[in-house]
Amino acid sequence: MGPRAAGALRAALALGLLAAAQPGPAPRQRRDAELFLEKYGYFGKQAPGTHSPDEFTDALRDFQRVTHLPLSGVLDAPTLHQMALPRCGTGDGERDTGTQQASSTRRHRRTAQHGGRWYKRHLTYRVVNWPQYLPQHKVRLAVRAAFELWSNVSSLVFWEVRDGPADIRLTFFHGDHNDGLNNAFDGPGGALAHAFFPRRGEAHFDSAERWSLHSGKGRNLFIVVAHEVGHTLGLQHSPVRRALMSPYYKKLGKDFVLSWDDVLAVQSLYGKPSKGLAIQLPGKVFTHFQDWSTDPYGGDRQQRSPSAYYCHSFFDAITADGDHNIYIFKGNHYWMVPVHGNASDPQPLQTRWPGLPAGIDASAWSQSTGKFYFFKGGRCWRYMGSRLDAGFPTKCSARGLPRHPDTALHFQQLRRMVLFKGPKYYVLGEEPLALEPYYPRSLRDWQGLPSGTAGALTHSDGSVYFFRDERYWCFQPGQLRVVASGKWAAELPWMGCWDGNSGHVLF
Repeated sequence: MGPRAAGALRAALALGLLAAAQPGPAPRQRRDAELFLEKYGYFGKQAPGTHSPDEFTDALRDFQRVTHLPLSGVLDAPTLHQMALPRCGTGDGERDTGTQQASSTRRHRRTAQHGGRWYKRHLTYRVVNWPQYLPQHKVRLAVRAAFELWSNVSSLVFWEVRDGPADIRLTFFHGDHNDGLNNAFDGPGGALAHAFFPRRGEAHFDSAERWSLHSGKGRNLFIVVAHEVGHTLGLQHSPVRRALMSPYYKKLGKDFVLSWDDVLAVQSLYGKPSKGLAIQLPGKVFTHFQDWSTDPYGGDRQQRSPSAYYCHSFFDAITADGDHNIYIFKGNHYWMVPVHGNASDPQPLQTRWPGLPAGIDASAWSQSTGKFYFFKGGRCWRYMGSRLDAGFPTKCSARGLPRHPDTALHFQQLRRMVLFKGPKYYVLGEEPLALEPYYPRSLRDWQGLPSGTAGALTHSDGSVYFFRDERYWCFQPGQLRVVASGKWAAELPWMGCWDGNSGHVLF
């Protein structure tokens, strides 16, 4: 794209931003915001669509207070952005923030019929069904850890039952599941889960969501389960920033998973632990459940060998080297799949690439330099073999590169590195590693390619394969468009999910 075209693109973008900045939201935006505020209880029991401008403004201020936005009462861009983020589908309830009453318009819980709290201290739970692409024994460990978070700081005791009745039931659903159309799940993003307050004892999760058991890509199932369990115990959403019970799920980090607000809330209902002190655990303890341990429950019929684990799960990144060996990355491990061969056992990242952190965002091998590139957050690493290049890791976001890129690829036709992030792509020079002029550009240049891919590689036939969840897209560089798509584990034998000797699928 030449300077004139780039200038025209910037001018059009500036006009679009100017239009977006004009006062007053578009009618559709206002209606969508009104539906959102109705869904999450900010209008109380008023009939839908009967809200005056003042009531709408008060509800917006309530939402902005809960989400720590400026209390403008205006449907501005930050408020719209916050409404679009993935969150818990349970309503935000009635609260006093500690500074002033939330609103003169009183709000109510999403579930009208609730018992407030359990009148016993020993509770059973059951996982009724399972998310796709995650091994059952790992999910069971994550669920057990989620319940233990709450038992560590209260007088409650939980144990799992495999079948039959249970006090608390965890179920994965798709779309409408008889909770009312307002609570139907909508696929990836949006409302990830919701729960009912005590004595109904149910938590529902969107089965179409991209669930994960570690701190890399995907929605962390452990955090979402722990949050929804809090609702089944009687806890409402918390207005405290970084509380587990905040409406927008927290991220795992070095801090404690439960905040002081979460601990005080559960202890106000059930008291302190009967023996000893409350035990708080930091998030870093729970960042990786895929530690390749054996099933503590005596075997999981759906769990295969570690070699095939990524075939029925999600991976963080993928690339291929000059010999067309494929490298698949997940959490703190990687697999290598040689040409027409079977996948290796999982290997620790740090053994091959010392200093590389777990849960990388994207990776690529350069056909120009023979070096491996890795990206995570705003930083990047570059290795020749197992040796980290001088000056790396470096803060690539300071060079105009996107934070948390979806996919990295060395595109031979440009002889450049390409990063994909959402609806845009970025072209990089390698020496030095920096953004080329007139980028980023729209993903529409890659005709038929969806946004949010998890990785890409160049196949031995010259085609470029992109991956997201269980699907792949085959892109032909000569035609500059996607020519085929399907499910990679079942349809691409060179991905290591087929037995190289028998030709049978491994899972």
